[in-house]
Amino acid sequence: MGKPESGSVEVQRDRLMDGLRAFGANYTEFTQRFATWLGLHSTDAAALAEILYAEDKGSPLSPARLGERISLSSGATTILLNRLAQAGHIVRTREHTDRRIVTLRSSPGIRPRAEEFFGPYAERMATEMSQYTPEQLQQFEDFINHLRSTMDSLLTNEYQQRRPTTRPSPDNT
Repeated sequence: MGKPESGSVEVQRDRLMDGLRAFGANYTEFTQRFATWLGLHSTDAAALAEILYAEDKGSPLSPARLGERISLSSGATTILLNRLAQAGHIVRTREHTDRRIVTLRSSPGIRPRAEEFFGPYAERMATEMSQYTPEQLQQFEDFINHLRSTMDSLLTNEYQQRRPTTRPSPDNT
């Protein structure tokens, strides 16, 4: 079989997937630089970014939900949260009517630092997005939501317990 033509749908899909992978890698790099900037481990910075983002969206996280978002066990999430609380970056509150439910909040001192770091990123992204009509943005949003839903389904169903069927032999390193 020959190579697909440069204008084919298959090639366009490959370019889109390459772009999404590159964007994801760049976002990971931003998180790692945020970690370095704050003097944190990259996982701690990713958790802090998730907490800040959830607050910005008006739906703060519980420890369990944070653990799901950053793929950590309950115990590892607790240790991470203890580090962030001890560093003064987060506080745990009990805001829910069910007082057993813990809500994670950023501490007052960390938000200005996060805004200082992520401000240029947010401004540039807003500028880029302003070049598109509301209808185009809705199409992009729908597209991303469909891809995300597909990934969520794959992770929940097909890849929950997936392991390699064969193990590489020690000679093939």
